[in-house]
Amino acid sequence: MLVRAAGAADALVLAALRARWTEELRGPVDDPTFDDRFSAWFARESAQRLAWVAETDAGAPVGMVNVAEFERMPRPGAAPSRWGYVANTYVVPEHRDAGVGSMLMAALTSYADEAGLVRLVLSPTARSVPFYERGGFTGDHDLLLRLRAAGPRA
Repeated sequence: MLVRAAGAADALVLAALRARWTEELRGPVDDPTFDDRFSAWFARESAQRLAWVAETDAGAPVGMVNVAEFERMPRPGAAPSRWGYVANTYVVPEHRDAGVGSMLMAALTSYADEAGLVRLVLSPTARSVPFYERGGFTGDHDLLLRLRAAGPRA
């Protein structure tokens, strides 16, 4: 198993994993524009979002994760700092519980430590909480959350 940073050439690899994840959750989806929309999004996001992909020894993509980086507003007398939002951690079902997710998270957290990110934040599902806790994440924080008011979805 190999975990590597994803680049611009990997947009369709990540799109395929995202589509598989969506179909796992919601069933088949017919969206002929998805690959183009995903590629355009990935190109726009690449300035502040890094992604990793997990591949089998044969090169088949089996997982992904990404982090969006945010630079904090400068403060007089304080060094600049950045933090990251972890998102879209996914491993295909047939490769779960084999350490792939842990390898992806290790790549991401190693990057975050080396890059000096002061914190990593994420929004886990109930099922994923134990996974993130094994990776060093904790629910002890001072963050508040505001959900979008009910109404039409954009």
